[in-house]
Amino acid sequence: MGHSAPIIASNEGVADALGKALGAAVLDTVEAFGEISITVDRKKLADVMEKLRSDHDYQQLVEIAGVDYPDRPERFEVCYHLLSLTKNHRIRIKVTTDEDTPVPTVTHIWEVAGWLEREVFDMYGVLFDGNKDLRRILTDYGFQGHPFRKDFPLTGYQELRYSEEAKRVVYEPVKLAQDFRSFDFMSPWEGADYILPGDEKVEGEDGEDAK
Repeated sequence: MGHSAPIIASNEGVADALGKALGAAVLDTVEAFGEISITVDRKKLADVMEKLRSDHDYQQLVEIAGVDYPDRPERFEVCYHLLSLTKNHRIRIKVTTDEDTPVPTVTHIWEVAGWLEREVFDMYGVLFDGNKDLRRILTDYGFQGHPFRKDFPLTGYQELRYSEEAKRVVYEPVKLAQDFRSFDFMSPWEGADYILPGDEKVEGEDGEDAK
Protein backbone atom coordinates (compact mmCIF):
# COMPACT_ATOMS: atom_id res chain seq x y z
CA MET A 1 0.00 0.00 0.00
CA GLY A 2 1.52 3.30 -1.06
CA HIS A 3 1.96 6.38 1.10
CA SER A 4 0.29 9.64 0.17
CA ALA A 5 2.51 12.65 -0.37
CA PRO A 6 2.62 15.18 2.48
CA ILE A 7 0.55 18.30 2.14
CA ILE A 8 2.93 21.22 1.61
CA ALA A 9 1.36 24.64 1.84
CA SER A 10 3.00 27.52 0.02
CA ASN A 11 3.02 31.05 1.39
CA GLU A 12 0.76 32.24 -1.42
CA GLY A 13 -2.25 33.94 0.10
CA VAL A 14 -1.46 32.78 3.64
CA ALA A 15 -0.40 36.19 4.97
CA ASP A 16 -3.48 37.89 3.52
CA ALA A 17 -5.81 35.21 4.85
CA LEU A 18 -4.33 35.34 8.35
CA GLY A 19 -4.32 39.12 8.28
CA LYS A 20 -8.05 39.18 7.56
CA ALA A 21 -8.77 36.52 10.17
CA LEU A 22 -6.79 38.26 12.93
CA GLY A 23 -8.09 41.72 12.04
CA ALA A 24 -7.11 44.67 14.21
CA ALA A 25 -4.73 42.53 16.28
CA VAL A 26 -2.21 42.64 13.41
CA LEU A 27 0.26 45.52 13.57
CA ASP A 28 2.63 44.48 10.78
CA THR A 29 3.22 41.63 8.35
CA VAL A 30 6.54 40.82 6.67
CA GLU A 31 6.95 38.13 4.04
CA ALA A 32 10.60 37.49 3.15
CA PHE A 33 12.96 34.59 2.44
CA GLY A 34 10.02 32.21 2.24
CA GLU A 35 8.88 33.05 5.78
CA ILE A 36 5.90 34.94 7.19
CA SER A 37 6.29 37.10 10.30
CA ILE A 38 3.23 38.76 11.82
CA THR A 39 3.58 41.32 14.60
CA VAL A 40 0.46 41.49 16.76
CA ASP A 41 -0.84 43.62 19.60
CA ARG A 42 0.72 42.31 22.83
CA LYS A 43 -2.56 42.56 24.73
CA LYS A 44 -4.30 40.37 22.15
CA LEU A 45 -1.59 37.71 21.95
CA ALA A 46 -3.50 34.96 23.77
CA ASP A 47 -6.61 35.46 21.59
CA VAL A 48 -4.47 35.38 18.44
CA MET A 49 -2.78 32.15 19.49
CA GLU A 50 -6.09 30.51 20.38
CA LYS A 51 -7.48 31.39 16.95
CA LEU A 52 -4.37 30.20 15.11
CA ARG A 53 -4.45 26.86 16.88
CA SER A 54 -8.21 26.21 16.79
CA ASP A 55 -9.25 27.77 13.48
CA HIS A 56 -6.09 27.64 11.34
CA ASP A 57 -4.48 24.35 12.36
CA TYR A 58 -1.21 25.68 13.81
CA GLN A 59 -1.17 22.94 16.40
CA GLN A 60 2.44 23.07 17.59
CA LEU A 61 4.44 25.75 19.36
CA VAL A 62 7.99 24.97 18.26
CA GLU A 63 9.94 27.76 19.93
CA ILE A 64 9.75 31.09 21.74
CA ALA A 65 12.78 33.31 21.10
CA GLY A 66 13.78 36.72 22.37
CA VAL A 67 15.52 39.53 20.48
CA ASP A 68 16.97 42.69 22.00
CA TYR A 69 16.96 46.07 20.25
CA PRO A 70 18.21 48.46 22.98
CA ASP A 71 17.53 51.63 20.95
CA ARG A 72 13.80 50.93 20.66
CA PRO A 73 11.29 52.18 23.25
CA GLU A 74 10.07 48.59 23.53
CA ARG A 75 13.45 46.97 23.22
CA PHE A 76 12.41 43.31 23.23
CA GLU A 77 10.75 41.22 20.57
CA VAL A 78 9.26 37.89 21.63
CA CYS A 79 8.97 35.56 18.62
CA TYR A 80 6.66 32.54 18.58
CA HIS A 81 7.35 29.89 15.94
CA LEU A 82 4.23 27.91 15.08
CA LEU A 83 3.93 24.76 12.97
CA SER A 84 0.86 23.32 11.28
CA LEU A 85 1.32 19.56 11.19
CA THR A 86 -1.58 19.08 8.78
CA LYS A 87 -0.42 21.78 6.34
CA ASN A 88 3.33 21.30 6.89
CA HIS A 89 3.59 25.07 7.20
CA ARG A 90 5.26 27.48 9.62
CA ILE A 91 4.62 31.07 10.66
CA ARG A 92 6.21 33.46 13.14
CA ILE A 93 4.15 35.62 15.50
CA LYS A 94 5.89 38.53 17.23
CA VAL A 95 5.10 40.95 20.06
CA THR A 96 7.18 43.76 21.53
CA THR A 97 7.67 44.83 25.14
CA ASP A 98 10.04 46.57 27.55
CA GLU A 99 11.72 45.60 30.83
CA ASP A 100 8.64 46.27 32.94
CA THR A 101 5.61 45.35 30.84
CA PRO A 102 4.65 41.65 30.95
CA VAL A 103 3.64 39.58 27.94
CA PRO A 104 0.52 37.39 28.34
CA THR A 105 1.41 33.75 28.88
CA VAL A 106 0.32 31.07 26.40
CA THR A 107 0.83 28.18 28.84
CA HIS A 108 -2.93 27.54 28.85
CA ILE A 109 -2.72 26.89 25.10
CA TRP A 110 0.56 24.97 24.96
CA GLU A 111 2.01 23.49 28.14
CA VAL A 112 5.51 23.52 26.63
CA ALA A 113 5.34 27.33 26.69
CA GLY A 114 6.11 27.19 30.41
CA TRP A 115 9.69 26.09 29.73
CA LEU A 116 10.13 28.37 26.73
CA GLU A 117 8.85 31.47 28.54
CA ARG A 118 11.21 30.71 31.42
CA GLU A 119 14.13 30.70 29.02
CA VAL A 120 13.21 34.10 27.54
CA PHE A 121 12.75 35.45 31.08
CA ASP A 122 16.13 34.08 32.15
CA MET A 123 18.07 35.32 29.12
CA TYR A 124 16.32 38.67 28.53
CA GLY A 125 14.32 39.49 31.65
CA VAL A 126 10.99 39.55 29.80
CA LEU A 127 8.08 39.00 32.19
CA PHE A 128 5.16 36.70 31.33
CA ASP A 129 1.85 37.43 33.04
CA GLY A 130 0.10 34.22 34.06
CA ASN A 131 3.14 31.94 34.04
CA LYS A 132 2.91 30.29 37.47
CA ASP A 133 6.51 29.07 37.52
CA LEU A 134 8.57 31.94 36.11
CA ARG A 135 12.01 30.96 37.42
CA ARG A 136 15.46 30.94 35.87
CA ILE A 137 16.05 27.81 33.84
CA LEU A 138 19.58 28.01 32.36
CA THR A 139 21.57 30.24 34.71
CA ASP A 140 22.22 29.56 38.38
CA TYR A 141 19.93 30.69 41.19
CA GLY A 142 22.36 33.40 42.29
CA PHE A 143 22.97 34.74 38.79
CA GLN A 144 22.64 38.50 38.33
CA GLY A 145 21.32 40.09 35.16
CA HIS A 146 20.16 38.63 31.86
CA PRO A 147 23.04 37.49 29.61
CA PHE A 148 21.38 37.84 26.18
CA ARG A 149 20.73 41.55 26.60
CA LYS A 150 22.99 43.62 24.35
CA ASP A 151 24.17 45.73 27.28
CA PHE A 152 25.21 42.73 29.38
CA PRO A 153 29.04 42.60 29.64
CA LEU A 154 30.73 39.57 28.10
CA THR A 155 32.64 38.98 31.34
CA GLY A 156 29.44 39.07 33.39
CA TYR A 157 29.25 40.58 36.86
CA GLN A 158 30.16 37.59 39.00
CA GLU A 159 32.29 34.49 38.75
CA LEU A 160 31.88 31.32 40.75
CA ARG A 161 34.41 28.82 42.03
CA TYR A 162 34.55 25.96 44.47
CA SER A 163 36.02 27.00 47.81
CA GLU A 164 38.00 24.31 49.60
CA GLU A 165 37.69 26.31 52.82
CA ALA A 166 33.92 26.73 52.65
CA LYS A 167 33.41 23.34 50.93
CA ARG A 168 30.89 24.90 48.57
CA VAL A 169 30.54 27.03 45.46
CA VAL A 170 31.08 30.74 46.21
CA TYR A 171 30.32 33.85 44.16
CA GLU A 172 32.81 36.69 43.73
CA PRO A 173 32.96 39.87 41.63
CA VAL A 174 34.68 39.31 38.29
CA LYS A 175 38.41 39.98 38.51
CA LEU A 176 40.65 40.21 35.46
CA ALA A 177 44.15 39.37 36.65
CA GLN A 178 46.90 41.62 35.26
CA ASP A 179 48.76 38.53 34.04
CA PHE A 180 46.02 37.93 31.48
CA ARG A 181 46.15 41.42 30.03
CA SER A 182 48.42 41.93 27.01
CA PHE A 183 49.94 45.30 26.21
CA ASP A 184 52.44 44.24 23.53
CA PHE A 185 50.14 45.30 20.70
CA MET A 186 50.92 42.07 18.85
CA SER A 187 47.28 41.36 18.13
CA PRO A 188 46.05 42.23 14.62
CA TRP A 189 42.88 43.56 16.27
CA GLU A 190 44.95 46.39 17.79
CA GLY A 191 45.69 47.77 14.31
CA ALA A 192 49.45 47.17 14.60
CA ASP A 193 51.22 48.34 11.45
CA TYR A 194 53.98 45.74 11.36
CA ILE A 195 54.52 42.09 10.51
CA LEU A 196 53.29 39.65 13.11
CA PRO A 197 55.35 36.59 14.09
CA GLY A 198 54.70 33.85 11.56
CA ASP A 199 53.81 36.34 8.81
CA GLU A 200 57.40 37.20 7.87
CA LYS A 201 56.87 36.24 4.21
CA VAL A 202 55.35 39.25 2.53
CA GLU A 203 54.93 40.35 -1.04
CA GLY A 204 58.15 42.00 -2.25
CA GLU A 205 58.48 44.95 -4.57
CA ASP A 206 59.48 42.71 -7.45
CA GLY A 207 56.36 40.57 -7.00
CA GLU A 208 58.23 37.71 -5.36
CA ASP A 209 57.86 36.65 -1.75
CA ALA A 210 60.46 38.21 0.51
CA LYS A 211 62.69 35.78 2.32
